[in-house]
Amino acid sequence: MAKKMKDEVVNLIEKEIRPALQMDQGDVEVVDVDENKGLVTVKLKGHCAGCPMAQMTVTNFIEKRLKDKVKGIKNVIATR
Repeated sequence: MAKKMKDEVVNLIEKEIRPALQMDQGDVEVVDVDENKGLVTVKLKGHCAGCPMAQMTVTNFIEKRLKDKVKGIKNVIATR
């Protein structure tokens, strides 16, 4: 079942989230999906990595979109 959640997360990031970030010269990579905790770890890249608004991007865009579309997601955190 963990594979299914990870597949859903990766698919959503590839099709919806990454293209939006790339329009502003940013990018995102999925580092880990922990189904038991409902935790997704991502790494922001490009302009997103050094942006002062990075935490808002993670919380208000990436986390919100994943929670809306993937059952079981509780939190999204960014790592360096």
